[in-house]
Amino acid sequence: MRIRPERVAQTMRREIAEMLESGRLRDPRLSSLISVTDVEVTGDLSLARVYVSVLASGIERDRVLDALRHATGFVRHELAPKLGLREMPEIRFELDTSIERGARVEEILRKLRDGEPVADDEEEA
Repeated sequence: MRIRPERVAQTMRREIAEMLESGRLRDPRLSSLISVTDVEVTGDLSLARVYVSVLASGIERDRVLDALRHATGFVRHELAPKLGLREMPEIRFELDTSIERGARVEEILRKLRDGEPVADDEEEA
């Protein structure tokens, strides 16, 4: 029986989100609100990209991503028994900015609807 990447990704998403919510990752840089938005696992199960949304900006967001990347070994160690795979996929944490882009588009649409001026840099969103 072949293990499906989608099932592995779903389990990883749920377990990593639970690790973040429960505080098992005890890095103080992870105090911001972090959501696991998606996990993509390659067909050969060698790599998992974990997409996270961080409710912070600038330097704070960079610190959160650094902390997550630093915790990769711990996360893999915690996930291994739950996934039951022969080899644990490499994990890469990636920033998911789709929520921010969506909010920016909504703001532009609201301004257009209300007849407010829209700055040139907002139109490129």
